Amino acid sequence: MTGTFWRDKRVLVPGGAGFLGRRVVSRLSTAGARVLAPRVQEYDLTREAAVEQLYRDFPCDLVIQLAGRVGGIGANRKSPGLFFYDNLMIGALLMEHARRAGVRKFVHFGTICSYPKITPVPFREENLWNGYPEETNAPYGIAKKALIVQAQAYRAQYGFDAICLLSANLYGPNDNFAPEDSHVIPAVIRKCVDAKARGEKTLRLWGTGRPTREFLYVEDAAEGILAAAERFDGPEPVNLGAGREISIRDLSELILKLLDYDATIEWDASMPDGQPRRSVDTSRAQALFGWSAKTPFEEGLRRTVQWYLGSLKAERAARP
Repeated sequence: MTGTFWRDKRVLVPGGAGFLGRRVVSRLSTAGARVLAPRVQEYDLTREAAVEQLYRDFPCDLVIQLAGRVGGIGANRKSPGLFFYDNLMIGALLMEHARRAGVRKFVHFGTICSYPKITPVPFREENLWNGYPEETNAPYGIAKKALIVQAQAYRAQYGFDAICLLSANLYGPNDNFAPEDSHVIPAVIRKCVDAKARGEKTLRLWGTGRPTREFLYVEDAAEGILAAAERFDGPEPVNLGAGREISIRDLSELILKLLDYDATIEWDASMPDGQPRRSVDTSRAQALFGWSAKTPFEEGLRRTVQWYLGSLKAERAARP
């Protein structure tokens, strides 16, 4: 973030109370922006009347759209209809009514899940449409990808400045560790901590451990979003990632090491692996708005593990 770009700008951040959103809101506030992060209890963003009311309540210069339904493979398999409908409706309504309200810029935060299941690695933006997404999270990925089409169509017809970002899997302190809908890093950390506390020497994890993922530290993601909002104006989607691919097997072993947990992992191959490989090319982000991730993966993972252990300690201390 540079200069005075954000000073006194009115910025609407749907999803601003969430894992990533809190970091974005904090950075905006520090830079002097006037920020509104609407909560779902106040505005049901799947309903057009609520979205219309939101823009009446908070006329704004920019929208950074982070709201949506998110979760890991298990949550996506359980509720594919909800993942499709909620993400499509929230994004489409927010973008349409931003256009009607005269918002100057709209940032759509998309996902690596929109890429085809089988695509050259690292994923490049020009390959986004060359196949169907991985089946377990295709409804989510397609809903997010449809919003890229909306943004490009609005730019072409209305001159609406909507930009689209495609993010690798996020992780970091304050992530969602709930077993029913957490992503892979918090899910594995929690399983390891729980199994270690029970004194178990065998840890059972989903899949084969062979798939690879790329993970982006949440603070780096927040910085990338604001750099794009400030300096990028164009129709093409842009990847945000960290430039490191790691297998789920190696990730799990690293978490065991960070927890000082001596256990053998048993892989449950009856459960889905998800996409075989995920890693993105981030050269477009560097070229177009000068952003690259800064946090080494091991350091970000260590911070995440330490935060979770600290939260458990604080929870135990607060019990009567």
